[in-house]
Amino acid sequence: MRSALLNIMVQAATKAGRSLAKDFGEVENLQVSLKGPADFVSNADRRAEQIVFEELQKARPTYSFLGEEGTEVKGSDGQHRWIVDPLDGTTNFLHGIPMFAVAIALERNDEIVASAIFNPIMDELYTAEKGGGAWLNDRKRLRVANRRHLADAVVVTGINSQGRALDVMQLKQLAQVTPAVAGIRRTGSASTDLAWVAAGRFDAYWEAGLKPWDVAPGILLVREAGGTTSDFAGTTGSVWNGQVISGNEIIQGQLLKIVKGVK
Repeated sequence: MRSALLNIMVQAATKAGRSLAKDFGEVENLQVSLKGPADFVSNADRRAEQIVFEELQKARPTYSFLGEEGTEVKGSDGQHRWIVDPLDGTTNFLHGIPMFAVAIALERNDEIVASAIFNPIMDELYTAEKGGGAWLNDRKRLRVANRRHLADAVVVTGINSQGRALDVMQLKQLAQVTPAVAGIRRTGSASTDLAWVAAGRFDAYWEAGLKPWDVAPGILLVREAGGTTSDFAGTTGSVWNGQVISGNEIIQGQLLKIVKGVK
């Protein structure tokens, strides 16, 4: 049974997702236009955030709001804040790749207590509430994978190569992790990565340089699915420091040992 708050989040995520799905159907045609699809996708992104904002504000007008597209409202409540990525996987969307999601988290007194991640193309809705478990489409209870050896694990990350110091460090980590695992994947959507760790599809996930809206919804899913999350120093993962390593306790620990040793 969802709480009233989670119902509000699901309604907002699915409404925005339907809007994105409609826009996604136009992307292929836009690929061949002279103007190109970038402006269109930016508008789709902002439109999705506006939908989420209006739905959440209508239901809880005193809550604060922080959105990836720049919408930020300081609510009078003082305890609650929505953290939203209306289109996590923008580059995928731009190229007609159906790997993107609307991601919403509810923060209460600096702790994530509820989350909803919705991929409208795959029709997958991931939800979690603190103490209530993690679920797929309200039917399947999620559990992280139970593998115990990193050599058997498929892990996921974000991969950049733009020459920034953080990107260089990530490539160094990749060079160390690659021979230690069974495979590495890259989806282009951090919330999807974490949701799939919670679902046991991926054994672990690591990445740095993330924003709060990238990780807040997924961190709770992993924890409620029996997994653990930390930053690269091994302390409890925060949505504000941009570093995440997630998985079951054993695999996460083995991956952390490699990642934290890379300088």
